[in-house]
Amino acid sequence: MKKIGSILKGKKFEKNTKIAYEFQVYGCYLAESLNDTKKVGLYINLAKRVPRSILENAYQFAVDYPNVKKRARIFMWKLKQLGGFEYIKKRKTN
Repeated sequence: MKKIGSILKGKKFEKNTKIAYEFQVYGCYLAESLNDTKKVGLYINLAKRVPRSILENAYQFAVDYPNVKKRARIFMWKLKQLGGFEYIKKRKTN
């Protein structure tokens, strides 16, 4: 398994001057890797609120899933199974 730093160095991102934090970079990375660049804000929000281990597990599952047209859909399904959305619900109620 590659380190996230080496993966990010290999990717060519569009230069966005509004990115200031690491979770924003990771959210953009998820959106581009899953071919869902229309919903970058959603992935940034997930990267901010959901623990990285859960996101990594869901991402790895989506990438390894064979013969799929929409990896973002598989990612969200696995994230729901792993309980990633519970962290968002808890943060909104507090």
